[in-house]
Amino acid sequence: MENVVLVIHLILALCLIGIVLLQRSEGGGLGMGGGGGAVSSRAAATALGKLTWLFAIAFIITSITLTVIAAQNSGSSSVLDRLGVEAPAADAGSDAPADGLGDLLPPTSSDSPLVPPRAE
Repeated sequence: MENVVLVIHLILALCLIGIVLLQRSEGGGLGMGGGGGAVSSRAAATALGKLTWLFAIAFIITSITLTVIAAQNSGSSSVLDRLGVEAPAADAGSDAPADGLGDLLPPTSSDSPLVPPRAE
């Protein structure tokens, strides 16, 4: 089910991109593009405009559907639990934390700095 909705979603995205690129520029926000003619309060709804709205609404519906499906498929378990991967056991005698962050923590006072021997 999720794969079917995902394929439909991708097809809608490509169609929406194509329809938007086919439309004539009416803005002139960058000083380019068409527009000419009388300025009216509302532009006439063309077939491409209606098709754009149709694809946009269908795209939003498939987006929400994919979100709902993903939320239903997610459980309280983590990804590692579903894969069957176990966390590595920490050594009992080491000073490193059990969560594997030993290399990320600052050195303790018991750590001696690496100082080269003095040549006399």
